[in-house]
Amino acid sequence: MQRQSGAAALKRMLAEAKRVVVFTGAGISTESGIPDFRSPGGIWTQMAPIYFDEFLASEDARRETWRRRFAMEDIFKAAEPNRGHRAVDALVRRGKVSAVITQNIDGLHEASGIPKDKIIELHGNTTYATCLDCGERYEIADLRAIFERDGVVPPCDKCLGHVKTATVSFGQAMPVLAMKRAEQETRAADLCIVLGSSLLVYPAAGFPELAKRNGAALVIVNREETGLDRIADLVLHTPIGDTMGEAVGVN
Repeated sequence: MQRQSGAAALKRMLAEAKRVVVFTGAGISTESGIPDFRSPGGIWTQMAPIYFDEFLASEDARRETWRRRFAMEDIFKAAEPNRGHRAVDALVRRGKVSAVITQNIDGLHEASGIPKDKIIELHGNTTYATCLDCGERYEIADLRAIFERDGVVPPCDKCLGHVKTATVSFGQAMPVLAMKRAEQETRAADLCIVLGSSLLVYPAAGFPELAKRNGAALVIVNREETGLDRIADLVLHTPIGDTMGEAVGVN
């Protein structure tokens, strides 16, 4: 593992790389005020997650899922891209980063200016909802108004299927196309930068490991140790915004 000074070492690796893939987790979004779900003290340690089969089977589970989502709405709406998001956006615009693979569901990468076709959302997106059967899109604000009036989110008005945030719940299948694209981009990269992921949640966390096995350099910027620190070329336990902003030259 290289023991160079943080952002300067990352800057040199970025300069040498020809095709970079960025892999992001909750740590980049916590710097924008989005709560962490999985870490110690995170949301899932305070309340048990609702599994996908529960959502399908129980009206009570669906009601509680939506209650939790609307309780978080003001936090999601208030969050804005931070320096880390802006640095990644700058690398995409410079043609250095070919894709951003994210575990996050908050839409902040797109809000930072990164084109949607450059973002691969492994766990979906919570900023809108879809019908699980026909795919009809629904806006969160519209659903919240109905929920506050009636206490439930009604079935799809096109096909009567269940309407759910466009996220991947516990026990729900991973999106096939997103996983395929992520693998293709990972195999094509010569540098993989992990930003704010514990690298504990598989299969998503398998992509940085695949990049390293495939010959790419691996950089991990995360507050806590990860399971891949031992094989990474550079590990920085520093704030993402400061580190990326300095390395990329973005305020």
